[in-house]
Amino acid sequence: MEKRSKTSPLLFTSSDWNFDDLSRAYDAIKEIAVDELRLDFYPNQIEVISSQQMLDAYSSIGMPLMYQHWSFGKHFVHESNLYRKGRMGLAYELVINSNPCITYLMEENTMALQTLVIAHASFGHNHFFKNNYLFQQWTDAGAILAYMEFAKSYIARCEERYGPTAVEAVLDAAHALMPQAVFRYRRRPRLSVEREQARIRERLEHEERTFSDLWRTLPQSAEAGVPREAETDISERQTAIEYPEENLLYFLEKYSPVLKAWQREILRIVRVIAQYFYPQRQTKVMNEGCATFVHYTIMNRLFDKGQISEGTMLEVLQNHSNVVFQPTFDDPRYGGLNPYTLGFNMMRDIQRICTQPTAEDRDWFPDFAGNGDWCGTLLDAWATHRDESFIRQFLSPALIRDMRLFSLQEEASDPYYEVTAIHDERGYERVRSRLADNYDVGVTQPDIQAVDADLKGDRKLRIKHTVHHGTTLVEETRNETLRYIQRLWGHEVSMVGIDGTTDKTLYEVSTKELGEKA
Repeated sequence: MEKRSKTSPLLFTSSDWNFDDLSRAYDAIKEIAVDELRLDFYPNQIEVISSQQMLDAYSSIGMPLMYQHWSFGKHFVHESNLYRKGRMGLAYELVINSNPCITYLMEENTMALQTLVIAHASFGHNHFFKNNYLFQQWTDAGAILAYMEFAKSYIARCEERYGPTAVEAVLDAAHALMPQAVFRYRRRPRLSVEREQARIRERLEHEERTFSDLWRTLPQSAEAGVPREAETDISERQTAIEYPEENLLYFLEKYSPVLKAWQREILRIVRVIAQYFYPQRQTKVMNEGCATFVHYTIMNRLFDKGQISEGTMLEVLQNHSNVVFQPTFDDPRYGGLNPYTLGFNMMRDIQRICTQPTAEDRDWFPDFAGNGDWCGTLLDAWATHRDESFIRQFLSPALIRDMRLFSLQEEASDPYYEVTAIHDERGYERVRSRLADNYDVGVTQPDIQAVDADLKGDRKLRIKHTVHHGTTLVEETRNETLRYIQRLWGHEVSMVGIDGTTDKTLYEVSTKELGEKA
């Protein structure tokens, strides 16, 4: 850190903010972000909103444009009540992975907090969104806002034409399947509103050509060997199916025997949104850690340059401490590892290893220990890793000791816990590996795939759940989800649970049986 300057003018002198102060602070932050941290980011669009508008954004999963659904209103009422009773605070900001990158600031924030938030969201998150390989591979920041506008207007038109109840039924089922509505390995197609609209027109025209109650009442053709158009369509669908299929909403959209064109389009909208959020599920620690490290570094540089006062810096440090606070295991507020804390601590530790490595650091991280380029090391890590691989590669023994991490194992049949990893050579490896597994969506998300559907026969859809480490599905939730799948499929749906290690069948259930029990 350079010696604090006494001559640089302060960016602001009051806790109250105005747009001139915001503009000066933004320019000063951008200078450090570009010249010193070498950040690369989308153009920024900063908007100031009220607490009520922030609650509204919460309820619609953080998107500036969103279709209507009763669940969003339910979330709004629940969170609004908690906020009014003082049982829940609101985020200081909300940032959208879009181009331009939209950052919402709370109008209730002080000027010091607004400055911190701009550094955190408009530069930290923004850089991560633009450069991390998962966001580059699975999202299209330049098209998402136009697509959401199209989705909102399309569902509104469906409600006018087919009724809110019919649309709501499809959305309810689609939302229940959102966790199983992503491609984990297949590269996603680029979004294009023009292509979406052209495809919808094609679907609707096809539906109007092939469906008519009048023609359906006519006697069947006497000509032998000439299949009906509906049968030809089913045959083509059957031939096109590729098994297994992990994206259940995609499977239902493409191959359901009963869905109409508008219903298929709603499924597509929901799965596009699910895919948009998929990278965020895999990079919570890295994304928040990156943004927190960026705001911490920039705010300290502003203070060193004499551009913010000591009082401002004290307020910044207090808010920063709140963000990275980690409750202990016996604290009522404990809910696992705080992703802000873990990510920020790891990035500060990488900075230390690059500049002041110990002999232990050189043994564990020979590729970058002592290289002096902590900024380049972090930029590369932010671009090329997700949470699981980042922890597996960069979590150091020193940080494991500092955070007092160790590994516990619990078996349901045992009346005790077993400590399986402590602070020794093998223990560090095991702690790092176990912690990384907790952030691997391939491990934490159930492995559920469509494996068979005979469209020419009984049309029964068969789904396989591969059970790993003995982790089964909650029976009530599983059965309710199967009913939602049946609603979209139109025929019987069955699920079989197979042990991933032994291939032993653990359970089998079908909607036919569930209907009989009900």
